[in-house]
Amino acid sequence: MEQSFQKGVVLHLASLIEYTEGGVISKQLIKSPAGNITLFSFDKGEGLSEHRAPFDALVQVLEGVANITVNGTLFTVKAGESIVFPANAPHALTAVERFKMLLTMIKE
Repeated sequence: MEQSFQKGVVLHLASLIEYTEGGVISKQLIKSPAGNITLFSFDKGEGLSEHRAPFDALVQVLEGVANITVNGTLFTVKAGESIVFPANAPHALTAVERFKMLLTMIKE
């Protein structure tokens, strides 16, 4: 895997990914058999349709605001806040304004 950041230094995660007008960008920071850590950026109004994942996942909002639905419950999550998606729970998100997030998925 091509490394997109240096190890052993302080990182400002939000600065490692840009926005694209009308789109979504993802950048995988770490991929291993134990799990993945991925940065995402979403333009206002963009999102991910409802889906499920077989593992718990932690979303940490780095910038902006998103509406996130987990198991049919709507949450408005903003910079500095986090939410855990339980394994196999239906979840979706939409950017209320441009936002960036870090997704950490640990595989069992």
